[in-house]
Amino acid sequence: MKVHFIVHESFEAPGAYETWIRERGHEASYSRVYANEALPGNADGIDLLVVLGGPQDPATRIEQCPHFDAAAECRVISQAIEANKAVVGICLGSQLIGEALGAKFDHSPEKEIGKYPISLTAEGKASSKVAHFGDVLEVGHWHNDMPGLTAAAKILAVSEGCPRQIIEYTNLVYGFQCHMEFTREVVELLIAASETDLLTLNDHRFVQQPAALRANDWDEMNQKLFTFLDKLVVEYQAAQ
Repeated sequence: MKVHFIVHESFEAPGAYETWIRERGHEASYSRVYANEALPGNADGIDLLVVLGGPQDPATRIEQCPHFDAAAECRVISQAIEANKAVVGICLGSQLIGEALGAKFDHSPEKEIGKYPISLTAEGKASSKVAHFGDVLEVGHWHNDMPGLTAAAKILAVSEGCPRQIIEYTNLVYGFQCHMEFTREVVELLIAASETDLLTLNDHRFVQQPAALRANDWDEMNQKLFTFLDKLVVEYQAAQ
């Protein structure tokens, strides 16, 4: 499998996805847009497109963030979907998938930063790709927004703070508002990038401070993600 990452910031790293790629013997390539690396011109040579998170949102203009072109990323995502590739979006990436499919992103009811439970919906429990998460799973969060919903979209998981945590857009296209890719190293990068801001968020009920963030264990969540990705690969290969 050839996996291509769109990376918006150095501190929004692929994390556990790279562990999965290494352990499964897949290949990785990158568009590090924060370093002015180009987006892929098309979906040729890509099996799985992974669009990572970032502090931007789909409404962020180039004048506000010169290295982030939401419209261009939506075109890449659309091309991958039309080419029947597997596509996974994380946080901002999930919102961009919705936008590429004509569904506008929205603000989440609550800001969530840290490790908090998500609950599978009835459709999530019936999904062959995420049912192994169990009814409730503690996962990573670092967001203010959430992806839009198409007419065909299925909400597979929710949290107390956000009603759209995992979205199935098609059997090969998924949006994760939550961050199941977090590792201790990725969380350290995020803390370093936003530690001052975190101190202003003490009054938010779903925001952990650095000491609590550092104490979290992400291993179970990572393993559940790996199984999801394995199942996605099987479905993708069967469709080729």
